[in-house]
Amino acid sequence: MDDVQQRARRTAATANPGARATASTGQAGGTMPGTTTGTTGGTPPVQSGAATRAGSRGNNLDDVRRNNLSAVLGLVHTTGPVSRAQLTASTGLNRSTVGALVGELVSLGLVTEREPDTTKQVGRPSLVIAPGQRTVALAVNPELDAVTIGLVGLGGQVLKRIRYDTLHVPTAPEVVNIVSAVVAGMRDELESNYATVGVGLAVPGLVRAGDGLVKLAPHLGWQNEPLAEMLQDALRLPVFAANDAAVGALAESLFGAGRGVSDLIYLNGGASGIGGGVVSRGALLTGESGYAGELGHTLVNSVGVPCHCGSTGCLETEVRRAPLLEALGLPASRAEELEAVLISRFSGRGGDADADARVDADAAAGPAEAATAAETTASSTASAPHTTDPALQSIVDAQIDFLAIAVRNAVNLCNPELLVLGGFLGSLSAVASDRLERAVARTAAPGGWPVTRISRSSLGVDRLMIGAAELAFAPVLSDPAGTMAALAV
Repeated sequence: MDDVQQRARRTAATANPGARATASTGQAGGTMPGTTTGTTGGTPPVQSGAATRAGSRGNNLDDVRRNNLSAVLGLVHTTGPVSRAQLTASTGLNRSTVGALVGELVSLGLVTEREPDTTKQVGRPSLVIAPGQRTVALAVNPELDAVTIGLVGLGGQVLKRIRYDTLHVPTAPEVVNIVSAVVAGMRDELESNYATVGVGLAVPGLVRAGDGLVKLAPHLGWQNEPLAEMLQDALRLPVFAANDAAVGALAESLFGAGRGVSDLIYLNGGASGIGGGVVSRGALLTGESGYAGELGHTLVNSVGVPCHCGSTGCLETEVRRAPLLEALGLPASRAEELEAVLISRFSGRGGDADADARVDADAAAGPAEAATAAETTASSTASAPHTTDPALQSIVDAQIDFLAIAVRNAVNLCNPELLVLGGFLGSLSAVASDRLERAVARTAAPGGWPVTRISRSSLGVDRLMIGAAELAFAPVLSDPAGTMAALAV
C-alpha cells in the first residue's frame, strides 16, 4: 500500500476536536460584513484531513458526490501535490469520475491542476492536483504575553503569522479587539486575494466541545468566556475553538512528525503551561466534553509546588518556560528564540557516562524520591565535562527528570507509537534527549517503551496556526461544495 493510500485510511478516522460557536455565515474573501443565521450550538463531529468516508457512499447521488468530493479534496489537502493516477488508485474511483470531481474542486477554488514535470517520466503523464492557493483560514492563539494571528492555506501552508505582544495578560474582550484590528488591517489583502472560510482558535485552557466556551483558562484568568461567539460576532465568520495542545496534536498528526502514525501523544509547552493531545487509531481523543488530554496535570512531584488546579507537583508547575528564559537572559517577547539560544549554549556539551548512570538510578525511584533526586542529579551533573553554564544545566536536568516521569506515565497508559514534544519541551529535548530517553526507559512498562519513539515537533512555531486552521477547514473538507456555497451567500 503506498503512502497516499495509508494516509487516506488513517485520516479518514481523525475526528475534528473543534467546537463551533453560534452558527453564522460570513462572506468569502475575508469581508467582515455577513449574515447571521438562526441556528445555535456546535456542529456534529466532522472528519478532518482526508475525510474520505470510503465506507459510507450515501444512499443518493448527492451523498455520493459530496463524499467523493470530500475524499479527493482531503487527500490533496493532507498529501500535497498528487497525480490524477494516484487519486484514482487511492479512492477506488474510475478515471472519468476523478476527472469530474477534480474539475468541480478547481471551479470552487479549492485545488489547482497543472501539467507534471515530464523530464524524468516515461509514458503518458498524469495531471498533478495541488491544494488551491486562494482558500484560507484565520488562526488565533491567545497567550499570557501575546496574541498570535495566522493566515493558513489548504495543505497546512502558513502564509502569514503576526505576533501581537501585550503588556499584560489579555482578557477575552481584548483578544477580540486585537484580532479584529489585525484582520481589519489585512482586509484589502483578504478581499483581493483570498476566500476566507473561517477562524480556528487554539486556547490554552478547557474548551467545551458543544459551543466553544472557554470553561477555564487559569493562566489567562478566564472562566466561562464565550470567546468563539464573541469573535464570530466581531468578524462575521464561522469560528471554531479547541484546546491548544489538541490542535497541536492534530497538526502534527496530519502534517508533521506524526504523519503516517495512527497512535501518538503530543505534549506542548508554552507560556500558559503544558497541555497534551492523544491520537488513537487515527482519531483525536476529546472525551465527553472536550477536556481530554490534560497531561500537564500529571503528578510528577508529590512534594512539589502547589498548582492552580488544587493539586501539588503537577508537570506544568515543575517544568516551566519562564526559568529557561530567565537563565538564557531572554524576555518573554523573544520566546521564539529560546531553542536557538539554548542549543547554542549547549553546543559544547559532551557525554557523561556517570551522569547517565545517575539518571537511571534517579528514575527508578518513586515520585517523592525523584523530587529529591532531581535536585541532587541536577546539581551533580552541572559539573559534567564541556558544560558551559552550570546554572542552566541544573535547570534543564531538573526539568527533564520531571518530564520523564510524565512521559513514562503517558507511555504506560496509552502505549503510543510516537510521542511528540512541542514548544519549549521540544527545545529541552533538543539538548537532553539521551537523558530523557534513559530515564523513561528505566521505568516504563517493558511492553510499551521499546515501541514508543520520542520526537520533537517538526512544525515548529507554526504548529498551533496549522492545527487551529484545521478546525476551520473541517467543514470544507467534509462538504466542499455545500460549505463554499454557504460562505458565498
